[in-house]
Parts: sequence; C-alpha cells; structure tokens
Amino acid sequence: MEDHGECMLVLIGATPEGKKELIGFQVGVRESAQSWRELLIDVKRRGLQVAPEIAVGDGALGFWKALDEICPATRHQRCWVHKTVNVLDKVPLSVQANMKTDMREVHRAPNRASAEAAIDIFAEKYRAKYGRAVECLTKDRDALLAFYDFPAEHWDHLRTTNPIESVFATVRHRTVRTKGSLSPTTARLMVFKLVMAAAKTWRRLKGTNQLPKLIAGVRFNDGIEVIQMPANHAA
Repeated sequence: MEDHGECMLVLIGATPEGKKELIGFQVGVRESAQSWRELLIDVKRRGLQVAPEIAVGDGALGFWKALDEICPATRHQRCWVHKTVNVLDKVPLSVQANMKTDMREVHRAPNRASAEAAIDIFAEKYRAKYGRAVECLTKDRDALLAFYDFPAEHWDHLRTTNPIESVFATVRHRTVRTKGSLSPTTARLMVFKLVMAAAKTWRRLKGTNQLPKLIAGVRFNDGIEVIQMPANHAA
C-alpha cells in the first residue's frame, strides 16, 4: 500500500458504557479529506445517529475538514503527543528536554486558565529564538485545550490518540515482517484481524458515570460538572 500512498484509516470510539470499540476502518490517504469523508459517511450509513461529542487526532489529517462537513457539532481535540513531537522537531536537540517540560506544564495544568497562562509563558520564553516552534503550538491553542470542557476523569483519554497508536505498534510489527508477501486484500484482512484481537484487551474509559451526563447535554467547566441553579423568583 505504500506504493500508492495509502494507509489504514481507523476510527475508535466509546460506547455510553465506556467500552472502546473499533467503529471505522478502511484504506485511504491520510491527508485526504475525501478519504476521511468516505469513512465518516460509511459510519453514519451503518448506524451512527448521534455525532460524537469530541474527536481526537493529530494535525496533519484531512480528517478535520471531513469532520466539519459530516459532523459539524463535534469538538476538535489535538493530540498532545503528536503536537509535542511536531514542536520539538523545530528546535535543536539541546533545547528539547526543557521545552518538553514547559509544554507539559500546559497540558497538565489543573484548569484552562492555568494552561492558557502556561502557553503565554512558553511563547514569551521561546519566541525570540524559536518562533516556528511557538507558532506550531499557539496556532492550535483552542483545539489543544478542548478537553477542559469535559469531565476530569476523561482527560487522560482525550489528550492523546495513544489507544490507536499502541494498537498499531503491533500491527506495524506484523506488517513490516510480511511486507511484499501479501496481496492488498490479504494485508487489509490481516490488519483488521490484528486490531480486533487487540480490542479484547482495551480497558474501559475512566469515569464511566460521567458519560450519561455528557450524552444528556450536561456541561463541564475545567473538568467539573456545571450545576444549573434554579432561578429565584421574588414574591
């Protein structure tokens, strides 16, 4: 599939009970909005009736454009693991350790205000010498901090696409070993079987008690449920 610039496009979701499931899978071009559009349309055709509350992915995807067309209400959350790699690629090795620590101050902040302040400090500290790295971080500020509007128990799940990445570490290991010896159809079937086998070991989401609230439309601020106080009517 590499000769045609193709790869496996994968969507993993969570049920209202917190169980992770493979919900979409097809061959396509990673940067192609059309490839992701076809996958999202297929998922809807197979029964997805309610748009996801939030989607997590890295930045170099046609996925985001397709998502805005097919599920315009779904929030964007950029993966912090991918973003950290992208930012560090723009600075010398001697700077990377300190810069990585400073970025951790952002995505591990206890609330959005602290995270916003940490981004501002990062920009002030590095902009003069490493403007490209600062721009890489700050241009996606809103999408990097979307997780603060969801339950704090879910933050570990929302900050990164690690569930997909860890699964495909095994897939890559097997496909590299068999490279050139399989037909495209057989390769796709093997990848599908590997993903489904890995799915048996997936852990449920933390904070499953919060999922029904999200589905019901309850709002969260800095990870805490927003309690709607009844209006007081004066006599």
